[in-house]
Amino acid sequence: MQNKLTYDVVVIGGGLVGASLALALRPLQLKVAVLEAQPPEPQAEQDQPLDRSWQPSFDARSSALAWGTRQIYQRLGLWEAIAPHAYPIRHIEVSERGRLGTSHLTAAEQQVEALGYVVPNAWLGQHLWRALQDSDLDLYSPCELQQLRFPCAEQAELEAQGPEGRMTLSARLVVLADGGRSGLKQQLGIQDSIHDYQQTALIANLRLSRPHQGWAYERFTQQGALALLPLQQRQMALVWTHPRAEAERLMQLDDQALLAELQQVTGARAGRIEQIGERFAYPLKKVRAQEQVRQRLVVLGNAAHYLHPVAGQGYNLAIRGVMSLADHLARAQQLAKDQQQDFDPGSLPALQAWAAAREGDQREVIGFSHGLIQLFGQPQAWMAHARAAGLIGLNLFGPARRWLAKKAMGAR
Repeated sequence: MQNKLTYDVVVIGGGLVGASLALALRPLQLKVAVLEAQPPEPQAEQDQPLDRSWQPSFDARSSALAWGTRQIYQRLGLWEAIAPHAYPIRHIEVSERGRLGTSHLTAAEQQVEALGYVVPNAWLGQHLWRALQDSDLDLYSPCELQQLRFPCAEQAELEAQGPEGRMTLSARLVVLADGGRSGLKQQLGIQDSIHDYQQTALIANLRLSRPHQGWAYERFTQQGALALLPLQQRQMALVWTHPRAEAERLMQLDDQALLAELQQVTGARAGRIEQIGERFAYPLKKVRAQEQVRQRLVVLGNAAHYLHPVAGQGYNLAIRGVMSLADHLARAQQLAKDQQQDFDPGSLPALQAWAAAREGDQREVIGFSHGLIQLFGQPQAWMAHARAAGLIGLNLFGPARRWLAKKAMGAR
């Protein structure tokens, strides 16, 4: 028997972005459903430490949450659950290998507890998933979306295979937040603007010989950018970018050989690297959907824009998009109430207004991340000297240093 269900909003994708949006919509008291193909792996209890043998701490990727993202999660009532595994970034050192220039950013100068936080994705996903399960939202997982169509201007229709069988859902707004993995964006004819960096990011967790004390390191080399981000105590998350052939070579090395090459690049600034966990490799592209709204449709998160990880701002940009969409819908709902009209969350003019409001933030952050790669990718000697002088000047010139720190904090 086929279930027929009606919703105000259907979110396709229950990952970090989709779950955050669904939770941000709770105050609107709309009828919301989340469709997720694969639920997260069961995790241990929140108060257990990450370095216990049952917890694959060396296998988990992490996200850098800017100070502004912390404020969003505080507003949503979620930060208290996330905080036990949110490791503060109190200092950032920016440097270029082979050059004397460095720049240091500090939370103390910004008069905040931290410039940002590093959170293992498994834990962040676990807390968001628990909040979804504890809410009055309808959560379907595992759920395979089989068809999405727009038969008329008033609603979208979805066919899905849910936990209890085949379902037909109608919605006045569909949010595509599946990261683009399902191919739905392509099926809908939404084109991407793509810049292929011809690079691969090698991602792993490290254990160091000494506590990191809240330091993060951004180091540029002729091969690509390297970032070390603080986790708990002596652990740090590594993001190391290389041309693809070089990344493939590194992935084939044994741990000791890889650590020896990594230690040469990092030097002694973070101490001796004692252990590396499971490695992951991700090709790097700059991707931006040419359409992010249609009648009854919004594209969010990695499905809307995917950035180079050099500045650590991709997830923060997505979460600002989540919160701005929720705020936009809340204002439209209140306006409709004041005018005694029906509230339509999928109205194209309203969605276009929201997309226009997001344009500046997206263009600025994407341009900043891409510009860093272009700047430090120039091999000319005079450019290298100019970059070194620039880092020294940045460190000495307070207003510029504070401007860069605000970028790191996700403040516009």
